[in-house]
This record gives sequence, structure tokens and C-alpha cells, in this order.
Amino acid sequence: MVQHKLTTCSYPDSAFFVLETKNMSGWIFGGEQQAKWTQNIYGKTFKFQNPLRQNFKHIKAIERALQVSPDTIHSVVAFVGNSTFKTPMPENVTSGSGFPSYIKSFKRHVFTEEQVDHLLNEIYVKRLKSEHILNQMHVRNLKQRSNPKAHRHCPKCGRRLVLRTAKRGAGAGSQFWGCSAYPECKFTQNLT
Repeated sequence: MVQHKLTTCSYPDSAFFVLETKNMSGWIFGGEQQAKWTQNIYGKTFKFQNPLRQNFKHIKAIERALQVSPDTIHSVVAFVGNSTFKTPMPENVTSGSGFPSYIKSFKRHVFTEEQVDHLLNEIYVKRLKSEHILNQMHVRNLKQRSNPKAHRHCPKCGRRLVLRTAKRGAGAGSQFWGCSAYPECKFTQNLT
């Protein structure tokens, strides 16, 4: 499970701390510049995106939305499962409950209380606005999905979806949406 949180705190430094949490067990291998990190658990190996890179995208979004300087936003990655780092990690990558200590290590005041209140309000307003827009898009997509005359595009390759009729199997005779690039792209979608 991955959670993304924007955290402001009453610690000595009034800055933004963007917290990326990873609920993982096993051994964790990774480096600051690596695109993929590795989890080894029960003798099996799994690759996952470098959480520092994931958090970088979140930080850039906050920076753009609030028009604040990049040096006022700090990235924190917290592994909260039963994991053990097997490679050296940067100080902002923590395990267990180590992230509060990292946050408390910042002593410089960046924002006044009034500025913090204003920025938090900006986040709240922009989040509500984006949620409203996303909800409208979702409703529009659901309506379009049930309209057989609407133009659709394949989410895999971007080509047009066309109405097809199943020729065999349990659904023989029923209609579905299929990618016009078939057989290169085999994406299908139920009609309703």
C-alpha cells in the first residue's frame, strides 16, 4: 500500500514535508540515483520504482500549485513495514518511525504561521477543485462508455475503438468494444 501525504508540522521548521510511505517487508536494496529499487522477500525478488523519484513528482506539483520555492519543500520516504535496508540510504529515506526525527532535524523558520495557514487553505481549495473536475470527467466517461455512438480511443495504443460482435465462446453474438489495431493490440471493453 502506498500513501501520499503533504504534511506541515509544528516542529521548529515551518516548511512542507512531502511524505511517501512504503508498506513493505523483507530486504530493500536501492540507491538515490537508481530508477528501480529491489525488494527481496522469502527468496523472491521484486522491482519497484525509486520512491525518491516518485516523491520528486509530488514535490514539483506542490511547487507549481503553491508557487513556492523548491528549497521550502522537503522529500521524506518512510518504509513502515517490517523491512531492512541492505544498501546505504539517504538520510531522508527512513524505516519504522524514523521520519519524525528527520523532520525535527530542520531548525530554520521558512514560513510564518499566517503563511502556513494561507498555503494550507490554497491546498484545500485546489484539491477540492481538482476533485470536482475529476468527478465531472468520470461521470462524462461513464456516460460516453454506455453511448454506442460515442467515439472511443484505446487506452493502450490510442487508436480508435470499434464495435465488434463476439463470434464464439460463451458470449457469442454479444457486442463489445475492440481496438481497431487488432491483432497488434488486443484491448477489449464491455459494451456497458
